[in-house]
Amino acid sequence: MEQPLKAGTSFGGWEHSGDSLPFACQCDNRLLPRHSTMHLLGPSLLLLGYLVFSDSTYNAWTFKHPKTLYAWDGACVWIPCTYSSLKGSGHILDNLTVYHNFTYDKMAKNYIGTILYSKNLTTEESTSSQERVRFLGNRRNNCTLLINPVRVDDSGLLGLRVMSRTDKWMASLNLSISERAPQPHIELPQEIREDQEVTATCSLNFACYDYQIHLQWSLEGSVTTSTILSPETVATQSRLSFQPSWTHNGKNLTCQLWDPMKKQLLSEKTVLLEVKYAPKLKIQVSPEEATVTEGESVTMRCQVMSNPPHKNVSWFKDRIQLKEQGTTVTLPEVTRTMSGQYTCQVSNEVGTRRSDAVDLQVHYAPEPSSVQISPSSIKEGVTVELACISAANPPPANYTWYFNGQEMLGKNGRTFQIPQVLVKHAGRYSCLAENSLGPGSVDQEADLDVQYPPKGVTTVIQNPTPIREGDSVTLSCTFNSSNPRVTRYNWNSPGSQDQTSQEKLTIQKVTWDAAPVKCEACNQWCSWSPSVNLNVHYAPKDVSIQISPHTEVRSGEQVLLRCEFSSSHPEDVHYFWKKDGNLLEKRKTLTFDSISPEDSGTYHCLVNNSIGQTSSEACELRVLYAPRRLRVSISPKDGVVEGKMAVLTCESDANPAPSHYNWFDGNNQDLHHYGQTLRLEPVKLQHSGSYWCRGANRLGQSQSPPTTLTVYYSAATISRRAALGVGFCLAIFLLAIWGVKLQRSWKRIQRQQGLQESSSGQSFFVRNIKARRTPQAERPHSLGCYNPVMEDAVSYATLSFPLGETDTQRLRDAESSEMREIPPSRDDSVTYAVVQNRQVADYENVTPEVLDDEGIHYSELVHFGNGKRALAQEGVEYVTLKH
Repeated sequence: MEQPLKAGTSFGGWEHSGDSLPFACQCDNRLLPRHSTMHLLGPSLLLLGYLVFSDSTYNAWTFKHPKTLYAWDGACVWIPCTYSSLKGSGHILDNLTVYHNFTYDKMAKNYIGTILYSKNLTTEESTSSQERVRFLGNRRNNCTLLINPVRVDDSGLLGLRVMSRTDKWMASLNLSISERAPQPHIELPQEIREDQEVTATCSLNFACYDYQIHLQWSLEGSVTTSTILSPETVATQSRLSFQPSWTHNGKNLTCQLWDPMKKQLLSEKTVLLEVKYAPKLKIQVSPEEATVTEGESVTMRCQVMSNPPHKNVSWFKDRIQLKEQGTTVTLPEVTRTMSGQYTCQVSNEVGTRRSDAVDLQVHYAPEPSSVQISPSSIKEGVTVELACISAANPPPANYTWYFNGQEMLGKNGRTFQIPQVLVKHAGRYSCLAENSLGPGSVDQEADLDVQYPPKGVTTVIQNPTPIREGDSVTLSCTFNSSNPRVTRYNWNSPGSQDQTSQEKLTIQKVTWDAAPVKCEACNQWCSWSPSVNLNVHYAPKDVSIQISPHTEVRSGEQVLLRCEFSSSHPEDVHYFWKKDGNLLEKRKTLTFDSISPEDSGTYHCLVNNSIGQTSSEACELRVLYAPRRLRVSISPKDGVVEGKMAVLTCESDANPAPSHYNWFDGNNQDLHHYGQTLRLEPVKLQHSGSYWCRGANRLGQSQSPPTTLTVYYSAATISRRAALGVGFCLAIFLLAIWGVKLQRSWKRIQRQQGLQESSSGQSFFVRNIKARRTPQAERPHSLGCYNPVMEDAVSYATLSFPLGETDTQRLRDAESSEMREIPPSRDDSVTYAVVQNRQVADYENVTPEVLDDEGIHYSELVHFGNGKRALAQEGVEYVTLKH
């Protein structure tokens, strides 16, 4: 049976070729016991071939680069480009070709066009005839190119043809090259308002590291320039941030493209600025000085500039709106009440603005005068200022002062001061004002009243006997004189009752550390008394124990315990010591020349005086020492039966407790167990013997004397040992019988092998036939890729040969010889397979017109034998497996 298979499928983006593989083998048909050699090797070899030739993978490339690049004649083009393969590819770029205005030749199955650059990246050999095209990338992920300089005729379609050992791809982009540099593009906000920061952007769709350009603005401001060279965007941008004013309205904003190397202007772009601003106002007054005498006329005109145009005009005097409207206001006969600050207000859609104020001065003679005293409350010793108040325009130029009706010589100013006022300065004051239009008159007099705070304030203790801690204390606050009278009292004692407004103060249960007390008597002002010390008697305070050294205490060191207290009143004190509640020596210091663990305990220090006694907090004295008195305790005590559990515990006396243990047996062998407890579960007979342990802390180590562990036999062990002897004898007897049977079997196998060697062999060969399959009519397409349907198949068959005359005769001869044990029939069938290589998709972005499909071809088995074969129909069984 023949079935054609095709191999060697080729792709546009990935190519794989597979030639037909001739198979030739010589098979030995010698029989093995109970199975055939061909049955074992045939399927294995064919399955291995299928796995090798059916495993073909492909991963497409992805490219990232700008779709279109812009430049002008004489500049350069920087083409940022990256590429990558999908997961699992890992291909390395071997060859790069740059085409200009390329096309695909379907007959030649290749691209044609002007080659600007071609380079073998494995040998670094370049076939480019021009040095203006350079490859700046690498063989794994970067395909960046530079064309310098670029010409007008470079405009058009640019193709990047990349190839690896197994893959290839064509990426394309457009070049737009003009004769002159294009104008930059200016972007402005939709609306520009005064005093609101504006950012204008000047951009150009061009950037190249080998050709520097500069974008400059016609206005001053903060300029930020950026160059973008990425596979997504190629551009140069300049951002101008400035604060527009109303004067920028109607002015031009220009962005110029400069060549800094040649210092020449390449192109420029100009836009007109429209700045919206609130109205700008100015008031014109006639007369210009805005100074008139009562009865004269005044005209005021509001001048307005705004964008967009303004609405109505409002007028204000001293921030109060007037009824007048319009740009002009006329006051026919002014009076003194018309003096003041005049402004006009105008609005548009941007905002509302008010003009600078015009101060209109109406002149008139001084009005009746009055005296103003500052401050209003006069305290003795402060500085007092007296001012003459009289309305007049122009202001009065001369003043006359009177005290209790008498003129004060040398006082002719509007104000005068008394540096340190005294009681004698109290009285009645008046003044008279005069300007260029004449003198005024005296309206009323002012009284000067000199006041002072309470004087001679003292704090008095009502119970002068010695005060003990916890007693009640009463104090009173007194003074000599005050103007005005005293209205309240204040005390500075925080432990007193709420009596701050009373003359007397009572402190309940005065504390030992009571602060000095003072009081304050107040009228309009306040005066403090001197502080009074309560002199409180109390028992010793803050009794504590100081241990030297301050660090940890170790056995054998010298240790000092000292009793300290912070204060005592009276200071005559006595000391007492207690350890664990037992009274010790009566002195300030306890000294241990060589401290021992038995000195550990809880210590108290007691200090007393005539008022009372105070005890310190408990002081725990911990003496650190190395392990001692180690011993091994065993549970259970009287021995343990085999299979049960024995627990050995290492007991010790140490401070701190041992942090590390070691266990040893009676032979001083280290058991490599480091816990305090050694568990033997289940216990065995060999565990019997003596054990000892070693304990250690950071101060030292010690070891215990040996302790013996006794292990008794269990009932199961006794029974098992008895049965072991019986089983050993039975095993020897069975081995002897098995040896006799092996000897007989060996002789039978030797006789069978002799019969096989005397049989004649047969051979066969495999013939390769190559066939071609008609290409499929329709194959699925996608933009830029082509993937034909894959069809993988494995066919196998079983060939059975009938016995010939020679074979029959040999079997008859074998029956009469020693080989009669061999079965009279044998299996000459052969299982073979046909492996078809699966179709692999063509990922080249050009669809081929005809697809070749070559696979691994079937094999034809020809059987050879001795003599003539009986004419019998040979049956063929086959199965085709597709996947």
